[in-house]
Amino acid sequence: MRKALAGAAAALTACAVITTPTPTQAATLTTAGTGWKIATRLGVTSISPSRTYLITFATETLRKRYTPLLAPAVPQINAAGVHLKIGGVETVNPAKCGPAYHVQIIELYRPMGRAGFSQAMPCPNPARGVGTGGIVAYDSEYWTGYPIEPYKLRNTLVHEPLHALGLDHPNRLDAAGKEYPYACVATSYGNTPLMCSPNGGYKTATAMGHLTGYDTNGLKALLANAKAQGIK
Repeated sequence: MRKALAGAAAALTACAVITTPTPTQAATLTTAGTGWKIATRLGVTSISPSRTYLITFATETLRKRYTPLLAPAVPQINAAGVHLKIGGVETVNPAKCGPAYHVQIIELYRPMGRAGFSQAMPCPNPARGVGTGGIVAYDSEYWTGYPIEPYKLRNTLVHEPLHALGLDHPNRLDAAGKEYPYACVATSYGNTPLMCSPNGGYKTATAMGHLTGYDTNGLKALLANAKAQGIK
């Protein structure tokens, strides 16, 4: 299970000052589509088409634990046009963004205050809306006996870094703007986007932990917005 760190944005120091897009910029940006949505509520509208985003870990134990579980999704993310690599260990302050273009991974006990829920968010309000990475906090209970199906675990582990890169939940919203759980578009085979909340993505042993076409379209939209803004 997973959820974006939207409520923690105020506590997380921004990596860059907020800039207000001009009307011309705003008119050229697409922030939602079938099965995908961009994290505009945190000021992210695009992603750098040239910079390399690096996944790092707070400890060597976490690096060894999560690298093989995240690795299958990396080629898909790169094929969409995002430059992403899995790196090593660095110091992480959960209350402050790390180096630019780093996606930092930590573990916390119930980071959302609920069993089985993890958190992640991009660094809020980056300059020109270009995402600069963010922080992922996985629930440590996954490894201490919490009963979670393998496909939910694997999908969650990939879902969270995609938040840090700038994708939001594509769930339908009620009149008050609250997400309907599981309310996402699905393929003819019943597969919802990996970014659907609280659980989406493929359920088979061979496909779990991989992006669906909806999710890759979201990444491509982040890149298209950068191109529309003249960002290289």
